[in-house]
Amino acid sequence: MIIGVLVVEAVIYDSGSLKEKRSVLKSASTKIKQRFNVSIAETNHQNVWQRTEWAIVSVSSEKVQVEKELQKSLKLLESYTELEISNVSWEWL
Repeated sequence: MIIGVLVVEAVIYDSGSLKEKRSVLKSASTKIKQRFNVSIAETNHQNVWQRTEWAIVSVSSEKVQVEKELQKSLKLLESYTELEISNVSWEWL
């Protein structure tokens, strides 16, 4: 069993409040969950309105499949104009 963890830090420039931030995060998280075989959660900066950190996790018997799902998730996040990704790290368990 292969477990891949993608940790993504991002800046949300258009956010003026936690409510606006959560709106952007919920939209992105929902789309990722619906389209890809991954789990996603905000893991840091919950009370900061212009920053976020997500952990995106995928599990499979093949590393190629896990990597593909995580790459697609990252590409979707990069397509959001409201976000600027500041750091990405990969972990394999």
